[in-house]
Amino acid sequence: MRVHVISDMEGVGGIVKPEQTNAGKPMFEEGRKLYTQEINAAVRGAKAAGATEIVVMDCHGAGEGFTFNSLVAEDLDPACEFVVQEEWAGYTEFLEQGCDAALFVGMHAMAGTRDGVLNHTVSGVDWHNLWFNGTLVGETGINAALCGTWGCPVVLVTGDDAACREATELLGAGLTTVCVKQGLGGRSARMLTPARARDLIEEGARNALSNLSAVEPYDPGKPCEVKVEYKSTGPPQRLRFQFGVELLDDRTIVSRADDWWTAWKQFFFAA
Repeated sequence: MRVHVISDMEGVGGIVKPEQTNAGKPMFEEGRKLYTQEINAAVRGAKAAGATEIVVMDCHGAGEGFTFNSLVAEDLDPACEFVVQEEWAGYTEFLEQGCDAALFVGMHAMAGTRDGVLNHTVSGVDWHNLWFNGTLVGETGINAALCGTWGCPVVLVTGDDAACREATELLGAGLTTVCVKQGLGGRSARMLTPARARDLIEEGARNALSNLSAVEPYDPGKPCEVKVEYKSTGPPQRLRFQFGVELLDDRTIVSRADDWWTAWKQFFFAA
């Protein structure tokens, strides 16, 4: 069984402040350690479930050389391999080769979620809302669509209560979720201890991988329309001559194609 662990940092137990997730801040090293140990918990669960190949992909943009490179490599469980990619959604080889399931660790809620700890979508500076064929989504939706492009189901999502709720609404009741904290606002939460969170993640990964048919691979639909509402007028203007992209108003673009991956590529990598 080949398992892809896709991780982000804001949904990790014990993390609640931006200073824990941004490179160069004094609390960042603490955040990296908490992050790496939750990834390890998912790896242990996958191994216990019979995974023969486990590839971890860090999707957290911390800045200063730590972007997609925030985990502590020295502390990773030796049962996995890991990828440092140049840009988000840039690495697809493991999925293309055939992947049985994906585990999402440390997910956060989409921008504008009141009880979502450190909630945002893609770029907290530039992005406001994102839709796939009219469905409002966050980063869980993007990563799930990426996996679904190659028929890989997402069977586990961990994070705060808001992220777990968002994932279940999108992917269905068969999804296994592990809530490690309850958001009280964007930068406050009631949290499990890290040790307890890791135990639950390990158990959740093991259980989720026992039934790979519980969740269908996510496909936003064909043809596909990806719509992005930005916070300012700059990003849409840079896309105004891009093939397949239409400006709907001064802050909103839509990218249309026969499938999600094509619609995503033709604007995201051009921005």
